[in-house]
Amino acid sequence: MTTPLFASAQDAEDAFYQALERGDYDAMVSVWADDEEVVCVHPGGPCQRGVADVLAGWKRILGNGQRLRVKLARQSTINAMTVVVHSVHELLSIEGEGPAKHPVVATNVYQRTSRGWRMIVHHASPAPGPVEPVPAPVDPQTKTLH
Repeated sequence: MTTPLFASAQDAEDAFYQALERGDYDAMVSVWADDEEVVCVHPGGPCQRGVADVLAGWKRILGNGQRLRVKLARQSTINAMTVVVHSVHELLSIEGEGPAKHPVVATNVYQRTSRGWRMIVHHASPAPGPVEPVPAPVDPQTKTLH
């Protein structure tokens, strides 16, 4: 299998959520940095540290036979030279079970490596309440001031 080269943190994030939805363990492996400093926390779960522990956790989740659907809302981004942090609300549902009922707040951290951008942290926790939809941006050409 050829390991993809993610040109941006957003490319790595897109690949992460695609792997999650497809239940594709090999694709999930390709997103993560091969580093003992990586960390992953699933909602209500323990902190997994190191690539072997993190990937073992994903193997259990992706191997359970359930197909997830993920809709992202309220992404905010912090950019630095070699690290990018994304904060998102994940609206997760199980395929065939209707809309998401329990939103999750997730922080995803990506690092620029010699193999492109790779995930080094995924920390997800239950959201404290319903997720408000993000309003559409106002077009400055049509904005009425009075």
